[in-house]
Amino acid sequence: MLTGINPLLSGELLLHLDAMGHSDSVVVADAHFPAARIGARVVTLPGTSAPEAVAAIRTVLPLDEPRALDLMRTADGVVVAVQLALINAAGVEPEGWGTVERQEFYHLAAAAFLIVRTGETRPYGNALLRKGLVTA
Repeated sequence: MLTGINPLLSGELLLHLDAMGHSDSVVVADAHFPAARIGARVVTLPGTSAPEAVAAIRTVLPLDEPRALDLMRTADGVVVAVQLALINAAGVEPEGWGTVERQEFYHLAAAAFLIVRTGETRPYGNALLRKGLVTA
């Protein structure tokens, strides 16, 4: 057991986050997301919401700039409550995030270093985070 580490961050998850390089991405996905089909590395956090997982990951993962976060665009382009929670959990400024069309999000996720599949049941509870530089 470790102190100072968010309890959602398992050893397996920490191992993958540590192995990521600058600008590599991690997808935090909802329970509906086809993670097993498109992800090379998948960690499952079944009892966790997507915003909880993002908040935990952000305790150890610096974000890239200028655009650190992508969300899956809703069918009508409206940002829904779970997406607002993901933005807040990531701690990004308004210019630090954007949305991408669903199929483009799947394409980006397939190229991601890691997918973290959560138990999030709200639609559009998907976020792609880009790792920034770890500085002293």
